[in-house]
Amino acid sequence: MRIGIDARFYGSAGKGLGRYTEKLIEHLELLDTENEYVVFLRRENFNEYVPKNPRFQKVLARYPWYSFSEQLLFPLLLLRFHLDLVHFPHFNVPFWYPKQFIVTIHDLILLRYPTLLNTTRPTFFYLIKFAAYRFVIACAIRRARHVIAVSHFTKEDILQHYPAARGKISVTYEAADAFCQTLAWQEEWRLFSRFQLLDNKPGDAPAKVTRAILKPYILYVGNAYPHKNLEALLSASVSFPAHTFVLVGKEDYFYARLKEAARKRGLQNIIFTGFVNDRELNALYRFAVCYVFPSLYEGFGLPPLEAMARGLPVLSSDQGALPEILKEAAGYFNPRVLGSLERELAKILDSETARAEFVRRGYLLAAHYSFETMARATLTLYISSIKNQ
Repeated sequence: MRIGIDARFYGSAGKGLGRYTEKLIEHLELLDTENEYVVFLRRENFNEYVPKNPRFQKVLARYPWYSFSEQLLFPLLLLRFHLDLVHFPHFNVPFWYPKQFIVTIHDLILLRYPTLLNTTRPTFFYLIKFAAYRFVIACAIRRARHVIAVSHFTKEDILQHYPAARGKISVTYEAADAFCQTLAWQEEWRLFSRFQLLDNKPGDAPAKVTRAILKPYILYVGNAYPHKNLEALLSASVSFPAHTFVLVGKEDYFYARLKEAARKRGLQNIIFTGFVNDRELNALYRFAVCYVFPSLYEGFGLPPLEAMARGLPVLSSDQGALPEILKEAAGYFNPRVLGSLERELAKILDSETARAEFVRRGYLLAAHYSFETMARATLTLYISSIKNQ
């Protein structure tokens, strides 16, 4: 059987979706010794994926996400390979593709939060984009052989808005990798010096980085889309002047707007790192006091789970799928209640015992999730979908 995977989101360029696609393919290569796979990539990530299983081949698909060429031309490329099934790991399934496919729906953020804050385009273009989104996702769910949701929360959200998914939707959880790449101590020193996190006197000689020579800092890693609610971190920083809030994410329109808001408010204990590579990110994880995730809506909640896998106590909002995924391993606050974040964060920062317990629970929980389990369940869906055609 020949299976296609739309991997145009593959790797770091696709953020959480890219990690999902990357890990799915990586573990399918290890698990499946019978089926053949065609992996479709864009030029930006084509060299990032190197097949390790001879049954996997990669093909260049030059069609940008959410484009007319994706809808009109990508199906022609797919048809050339006579595929028995295609897996689209996102809702943007080409409307004209006539053969069998399954689709993964990670969340319904654009449907649940249809706000102009989510776009830099004029209102007219946003309304067209929103209408197209609703049309494409409805068609994808209705026509799919099977729908994968990444949490029970997302499954119920899909069923509430799209009853056509009933009877053909299942849940496969994602997982988190605990990266072990490290920097040499000299590189760590330069990293923390660059972000002005060293608490030593100017001119002190470089030394091995420890918490004793660092300013205590609270970490957030992720994007700055409006539903991530990062304004809550700006407000909370005022209540914790002895701590620095470090926000890690590639600068874009939303991060630039957040930086401007911090500047206007005169906040001195907020640091925006911009993009950092995995080795630098691991150093930032190593020495942080706490990881805070103030999101208003999540279909899974991979960033706080990744923080747990790296040994950080996590304080999360209690919205969306986060309580389902993080369970008792995180502290929670209600982002819709004024002062809730500050109260719960103070409890964690004031208690070394509480932080240690959250670290212990976090390690155990992160180990509970497995990309191999995710890939195995997905492979089972491939086989059953093909056999039931």
